[in-house]
Amino acid sequence: MSNVAIFNPGAMRPSYAKQGELSAIAKALAGGGASGKRLSVKGCVFRLMVDGKEVTSIEDRNLDVVIVNAAPKVSRVFYAGTYVDGATAPPVCWSKAGDTPDSEVKNPQSASCSTCPQNVRGSGQGDTRACRYSQQTAVVLANDMEGDVMQLSLAATSIFGKAEGENRPLQDYVRFMMAQGIDVTQLITRLKFDTKVATPKLFFKPMRWLTDEEYEICQKQGQTPDAIRAVTLTVSQNDGVPPAAPAPAPFVAQAPKAAAPAPAPAPVVEEDDEPPAPPPTTRTRKSAAAVIAAAQAAAVPEPTVRPAPPAATARATATTSLAQTLAEWGDE
Repeated sequence: MSNVAIFNPGAMRPSYAKQGELSAIAKALAGGGASGKRLSVKGCVFRLMVDGKEVTSIEDRNLDVVIVNAAPKVSRVFYAGTYVDGATAPPVCWSKAGDTPDSEVKNPQSASCSTCPQNVRGSGQGDTRACRYSQQTAVVLANDMEGDVMQLSLAATSIFGKAEGENRPLQDYVRFMMAQGIDVTQLITRLKFDTKVATPKLFFKPMRWLTDEEYEICQKQGQTPDAIRAVTLTVSQNDGVPPAAPAPAPFVAQAPKAAAPAPAPAPVVEEDDEPPAPPPTTRTRKSAAAVIAAAQAAAVPEPTVRPAPPAATARATATTSLAQTLAEWGDE
């Protein structure tokens, strides 16, 4: 358990916090704009994953971290079929910007996320959408800020919603701090499980200002290759899961071919011909363990094996800005 003091926004601000300009990270987390290490919250337990394998887990319900980077937009990801515990599979379709499928998607479900049939309520289990929201962040543990930078991928229940007392989902937490002129990258943030629900859902709470030295460390950590990968890769890409194969082309019956004309009689050869030339050929650091031993670790439900994806639907042309997306789906 962390022993940091409860955060007091009225306390004297460090020198770096008097700049007044909020970072792009804070704006992204508010809804504005491969080491393979990540934190998972599968089963409402913090887990440290390395290349898709669990290294360690902790039973504490709280974990103190510093958010050092974040994807500029809330992303979308669609897995075909039903969840199978313990198995992994790549997503069928995804969008890092949350508006149109990424260029590397082999089987896009629609030309636009806003008109995609997988984005309709009821397309998933119960009244949910089959295509899910996700916010990619990069974090370091509060007790080892110079240690591993880890991906923390947050589901819609941890991103959107309203505060429940001091319990705030991500966007509400970041906006609450921004209203006071405070950038969350300047703070130690406590991750806390919502114990009233069975599925993993996190709340966020400020604990204290970073010291000048800690702030400089975390700023540098946010620009490392590990941090960049954490906010640009999907969970499957970060875990090294091979991409899904493209959907097979539909069968089209072919008209019968006309009978080939009879071959012409072979010419009379008085002497043995030279045989033809053969056709050309074509040749074609595991510092994570030390990190978790000093504190707490781990994050996000594992992608899983699912049946073959459905055929792609008709494409639309509409696109949606991040602000429109968050406003429309803020009730996820």
